[in-house]
Amino acid sequence: MLISCAAKKTEHKAQAQDLYASPLFQRALAYARFLGPDDVYILSAKYGLLDLTTEIEPYDLTLKDMSSNDARAWADKVLSQLAQKTEFSRDTFIFLAGDAYRRFIVPKLAHWEAPLAGLPIGKQLQRLNELLNERRL
Repeated sequence: MLISCAAKKTEHKAQAQDLYASPLFQRALAYARFLGPDDVYILSAKYGLLDLTTEIEPYDLTLKDMSSNDARAWADKVLSQLAQKTEFSRDTFIFLAGDAYRRFIVPKLAHWEAPLAGLPIGKQLQRLNELLNERRL
């Protein structure tokens, strides 16, 4: 499962799972944990692919501000990192991430899903809350 980073962060070095402080990131992480996939990674605009427990410094960078060439280079880095941990032809990748974080990665994957695709941030948060509440019933 792949979750995009968030603009809102703590002001100090922390594990990646604790650095991103936005409600959308926190709900996406809660949903990912609830589903219990083999692995959960964070797609970081600065660091590429992150394990949840990797300690990182706060930063101010987003893919939305990158040129297309820089975004492609970022995606190539992420794909290289993913190739060391997964099998593109066999594994299914679930993205809780916007198009900017998916567009240059998904063409290289055989199986992927993006259950929040096309929804604005508020609707993504609403949908995650619904999914979490449905699972608890």
